Amino acid sequence: MSAATFRTPSGPDSIEIIDVPVVEPGPGEVRVEIAAAAVNPVDLAVARGLFHSMGLVDQPERTGLGWDFAGTVVATGTGVDLAVGTRVAGLVDGFDRDFGTYAEQLIVRACDIAVVPDGLDLVAAATVPLNGLAAAQIVDLLGDASSDGDRLLVTGAAGAVGGYVASLAQDRGWQVTGLARAEDEEFVRGLGAEFTTHAQPGWDAVADGAALQEQALALVRDGGTFVGVQPSAKPAAERGITVDVVVTHPDGARLGDLLARTVSGELPARVHAVVPLDQVAKVHRAMAKGGVRGRYVLEP
Repeated sequence: MSAATFRTPSGPDSIEIIDVPVVEPGPGEVRVEIAAAAVNPVDLAVARGLFHSMGLVDQPERTGLGWDFAGTVVATGTGVDLAVGTRVAGLVDGFDRDFGTYAEQLIVRACDIAVVPDGLDLVAAATVPLNGLAAAQIVDLLGDASSDGDRLLVTGAAGAVGGYVASLAQDRGWQVTGLARAEDEEFVRGLGAEFTTHAQPGWDAVADGAALQEQALALVRDGGTFVGVQPSAKPAAERGITVDVVVTHPDGARLGDLLARTVSGELPARVHAVVPLDQVAKVHRAMAKGGVRGRYVLEP
């Protein structure tokens, strides 16, 4: 089968489509024929060698690309209840691996995937796992608002992670305001959040979807809460602020809920464009320019 990998990380030009063996699933695993794989900013960072330079990747031959996917189960290992032909979506995490979701097929643990509900196409479903689970786990770190008036600022509220946080945090009692560019106001308000292009300090909590780091931390009131999205660069705590960073991990049950809320229209499904797998380098170059709303999705 075909897969997009690289040997030496040097950005889009280092990505190559290669043939790799088809592997049979072991106990508790399934093999999925991938219909769609979303392209995320973390993929660009992996391909340019950021995590290699931090000592987080040690692959002697090649490094795989891609974190989330949607497709159809084509083989199952022992102890798996899913039937062949079931439509599923999921997330594979970690940087140090020789495989990824930029491929025709994938072996994954059955507990890490969720059934895609009827009415949600696989391209849209592929955009949910990484960003949706990251947002849900950010909201877990924020916890419940302590009072009805607690105010949460979401930076990058029009982005993939920030948009989900803006929606999900309202379920936990937060009064949410999204920080984004003026042209994104309609989208952010459509999530049920307030909107601003410039935020002043004093927020009870900040979910830093835009990775503003210390700039966003400065917006939190003394004793408030900050949750970031860069595990490798956690800001130092100050002024009694609780500082956390999300480390996104697979969660099949949680993903099932997110997919159900997507098909119902409660959460947005945002596909920017669908592109063949062999055009992955072109997609990485386009994403590096910034300003993309929604996800590029690769089709093998």
